[in-house]
Amino acid sequence: MGILDTIRAVLGTSAETDATREADPEDLFGMSTAYITMEAELGYPNAGAAALCFSSVDSTDFEDTLREVRDILEAGEAETGTNASVRMDEQGYHWVVLEDSDPEDLVTSIHFAADTFIERGYGSRLLAALFAFEKSSRYVYWIYSFRRGSYYPFAPKGGRERDQSAEFKLQSVLDGELAVEDDTSYWYPLWPDAAGRHPWE
Repeated sequence: MGILDTIRAVLGTSAETDATREADPEDLFGMSTAYITMEAELGYPNAGAAALCFSSVDSTDFEDTLREVRDILEAGEAETGTNASVRMDEQGYHWVVLEDSDPEDLVTSIHFAADTFIERGYGSRLLAALFAFEKSSRYVYWIYSFRRGSYYPFAPKGGRERDQSAEFKLQSVLDGELAVEDDTSYWYPLWPDAAGRHPWE
């Protein structure tokens, strides 16, 4: 199974089939309090970045939807200070990338983008929302799987290894505050290209 097939299986159709609950964009607002817990109890402050991963559709209507998301996020930059951009990674997946030191603005902007895709009939194209935290110059993430309707932690290390002890610690502290995925086989790693970089870079 290639990397694209693996992504489709874990964050895509089979994940949706196996899901125990439906995705709800309101779940994203749970991150508003999780940011506080992450810093106060675990020492992981907000890294000032979040992103929405989705697969595109070759249609004019989808392009119009993406343009609407981008234009409104850019228009709100003056008010919130949230920098927004749209990127495509080497695997062909698209990202709405947000940068802001205020975690509340990141959560609100991610929710807006996801909700717009859903309202325009493209909720099935949403794969994941990522929220970044940093400690000792290393990033960890909470990833929301739209197909599973749940969060899971991801703590990458160098050499495409993950810090499982850190991930299970995050799970133990945040489970209940977030809808954490119980089945660890769905804790799919979204690897960055290099240490110290984000998966969408």
